[in-house]
Amino acid sequence: STFWTLIGATFIDHVGGALLFPFFALYVTEKFSVGMTEVGILFTIFAGFSFIGTMLGGALTDKLGRRWMLIFGLVVSASSSLLMMVVNDLALFYALAALVGLLANAGGPAQQAMVADLLPEEKLSEGYGVQRVAMNLAVVIGPAIGGLMAATSFNLLFITDAATSIVTAVIVYFALPETKPVVAEGEEEESLPETFKGYIRVAKDGLFISFLLVSILMVIVYTQMNSTLSVYLRDEHGLTAREFGYLLSMNAAMVVLFQFSIARRISKRPAMLMMAFGTLLYAIGFAMYGFVNTFFFFILAMVIITVGEMIVTPVAQTLVAKFAPEDMRGRYMAVYGFSWTIPFAIGPLLAGLIMDNLNPDWVWFAAGLVGLVAVGGFLLLYFRTAGEWKEEVPVEQVTEVV
Repeated sequence: STFWTLIGATFIDHVGGALLFPFFALYVTEKFSVGMTEVGILFTIFAGFSFIGTMLGGALTDKLGRRWMLIFGLVVSASSSLLMMVVNDLALFYALAALVGLLANAGGPAQQAMVADLLPEEKLSEGYGVQRVAMNLAVVIGPAIGGLMAATSFNLLFITDAATSIVTAVIVYFALPETKPVVAEGEEEESLPETFKGYIRVAKDGLFISFLLVSILMVIVYTQMNSTLSVYLRDEHGLTAREFGYLLSMNAAMVVLFQFSIARRISKRPAMLMMAFGTLLYAIGFAMYGFVNTFFFFILAMVIITVGEMIVTPVAQTLVAKFAPEDMRGRYMAVYGFSWTIPFAIGPLLAGLIMDNLNPDWVWFAAGLVGLVAVGGFLLLYFRTAGEWKEEVPVEQVTEVV
């Protein structure tokens, strides 16, 4: 089916990214003889311009269509990988990072919107769950292959990443139809300025903005896994990089093995309650790191966090699709990106200030407290929406495979 073709294309593209990303900091520090500060600046530039690019991509997805925005993002991604391979000046590399951030992520909202276009509402949680399995399977496979390539030449990583993006673009061009909802007969299609003005409509959707703000609190907790946790476990408990790698590998493997079955089970439950439950697992798992001191309990905490992740991520994307009118899915998906951009901008910084000035255990105590506040927020949203959304009441569903 078209949905499975999209998932296959997603997997191929993410394998390329997973080959390259784990070794990107190594490449930059080695090639330009710089430290992690310069790498941090590079990621900040990329993240800042990605924010703008995602907003542009969301509007253009709703105006021009999903398929062409996907192809555009993939071609730009392939071109940028090849350019990064040949640029030898750090200042030029910074400029390239800005350009890549602005353009390469333009296809992100299109991909998310296409899933919502292709599946009925009651199947969205399962669909986004399957998409996550594909992405995490790429993360399991990619770094192992990338490590072998990097040992030979970093250039192989960039060439392979570019090749996977082009292959994916070809698949999208020949095998995926346009899924953008057709304008009803007699209705005028939005002009480009009106499309961008649509973001004002999104901002006035009070329920969605409330969901976004609570999600930001939740993701501030989650970001600690990919930023602060490795340094904390190394400095406070003597964990090696390899041991921390085992924790992350287990996280990705669990998603591959269990995400689909969990997504099917929770699709029959009220979505906001599932957000509250998943976030509660985040609060418990991350808070545990402030209390435990053996590798067994580090693993247990990661298992709890991963189960929370498998509940929260597909349900959150389903809810965004539910909030969005059909003709505004790209813009809603783009604005939901704030729930990741803002936490990644402030979460590691706040944790760093605590670690450098207070007892480092307080990072995890604070994560638990912020997580509990987010749980309360999702419960309030559940009671707010239960009367309005009939779907928030559990219903029996068709059990056919997506």
